Amino acid sequence: MINGSGYKNAIISGANNITSHKQEINALNIFPVPDGDTGTNMSMTIQAAARALEDVHSQNVSEVASIAASAMLKGARGNSGVILSLLFRGIANGLKERTEVDGKAFASAFHVGVEMAYKAVMNPAEGTILTVARMAFDAGRTAAEIDTDSVVVFNALCSAAHDALDKTPEMLPVLKKAGVVDAGGMGLCMILDGMLSLFRDGEIVEAKEQDEDEPATGIQAQIEASREFFRNAAAEYDTDITYTYCTEFIVGKAEELTKSPLELRSFLETIGDCVVVAEDEDIIKVHVHTENPGNALQAGLEFGQLLTVKVENMKEQHRKAAEQYEKEKAAAEQERKRQEELRPVEPEKEAGFVAVASGEGLVGVFRDLGCDHVVSGGQSMNPSTEDILEAVMATPAKTVFVLPNNKNIILAAEQVIPLVNDREVVIIPSKTIPQGLVAMLSYAADSTSELNREFMTAALANVSTGQVTYAARNSEFGMTKIKEGDIIALNNGKLTVKEKDPVKAVVKLAKEMITRDTSYVSLIYGNGITEEQAAAAMETIEAKTGGSVEISLIQGDQPIYYFILSVE
Repeated sequence: MINGSGYKNAIISGANNITSHKQEINALNIFPVPDGDTGTNMSMTIQAAARALEDVHSQNVSEVASIAASAMLKGARGNSGVILSLLFRGIANGLKERTEVDGKAFASAFHVGVEMAYKAVMNPAEGTILTVARMAFDAGRTAAEIDTDSVVVFNALCSAAHDALDKTPEMLPVLKKAGVVDAGGMGLCMILDGMLSLFRDGEIVEAKEQDEDEPATGIQAQIEASREFFRNAAAEYDTDITYTYCTEFIVGKAEELTKSPLELRSFLETIGDCVVVAEDEDIIKVHVHTENPGNALQAGLEFGQLLTVKVENMKEQHRKAAEQYEKEKAAAEQERKRQEELRPVEPEKEAGFVAVASGEGLVGVFRDLGCDHVVSGGQSMNPSTEDILEAVMATPAKTVFVLPNNKNIILAAEQVIPLVNDREVVIIPSKTIPQGLVAMLSYAADSTSELNREFMTAALANVSTGQVTYAARNSEFGMTKIKEGDIIALNNGKLTVKEKDPVKAVVKLAKEMITRDTSYVSLIYGNGITEEQAAAAMETIEAKTGGSVEISLIQGDQPIYYFILSVE
């Protein structure tokens, strides 16, 4: 039988197992654009549940399942993380009011989770995590008809999950071409394997590495640690540093050494301070702060050969420590302001807006258009449901429009709706930054929330999105071979251009996307692109259009994408 304690430990074991394998899962991502990696997203999602259960000691499986599901939903990242959280939410629903369950009851609860996950995806494709979950349930249900023992059922469930995973390339041609199985499906298998270890062997799988993406103590602990480091460094060098170079070396004593190391010490004391000279039968170890390390080394050579030498600039070290402190201080202040801004407030005005974007410039653009809060995130960093929920609750509006601006964030955003009771949350399914911008511009203050939902959603189809980025790994698309580091351009998500220079790539992309019907183009340049490069790209595009299209240049500061092209 599975009780609360067993289910808790099974989730922790599953979380540890996927954390240990997350890089292997990440490597299965087949598209060369840097992406919110599946292994990382799924690992962070279930780790949220593991942390929430640390201090839970209930033997009631229903209570434990509910706590885990709630934590996973709030911590869900990326599509794979949201689907995983929904699977466990369904399991929790299936275990309601149960103190403990056998294998048959757990299989039934798993079925509720599978159905909930499938329902959350508009057009579920076979060959994904959904398929693995469904086929696992089918096997678990069949096994439960013969033997209701939880180990028997869970063993059948895990075995079928792996069989399904092996079949995913046959279901999705893109997986078969790449020669990989589905990343999300593998992530689920790793979690189920970890849970089986607990149920079958009574052993919690140990995580092989610390999850660097989600430190257990959070960002505040990192900030405090950095502050402590600076305080220690500053305390040592409170006064002006008299000598610049900390010089350390080891001398291998000459065979017929006639001098005493005390002579070396006496000399060093004339050119510096903090002198330490120690010896044994074979070597002399020296430490000195001085302005002339060469003189110290030359003196050492009179006693034998130099075996090791280390010279460090203490003034530069102190400057870097101070610089690091200022950075961490600024980060702490930014976090404080974020927490202040994201305090829940009562809804007062009629409408408010929350957008997801990354890059100081883009954040400013969305704020200028009227966004109350901009959640940090995008292609390489999917914000969690909880991140979006905080921003929604901090928006003082009766109706809050949410713009995910990335297809991998839409599902996480939609999970906010049932978590909010005191205001209406409207998700505009924007998949790109340009779609989010055009949706904001389509808002009509004198219309109802329902009409604005229609206006803003309809506007998404009026803009095309181009993106210039780099290939994160070697790959092959059609007849085009992509090498890691190549500059690639995407026309509405489809790879169409490969270049060595981002400016040339965006010019080719613009030529491909701009038609006779185009009236307006926004060229948004990001990290790694200078103002001169951006201006050159804009001038070239203007020249090719003959001035018939209005083009604006925006400094977005976005990561990953050298350029984002909005074509209307």
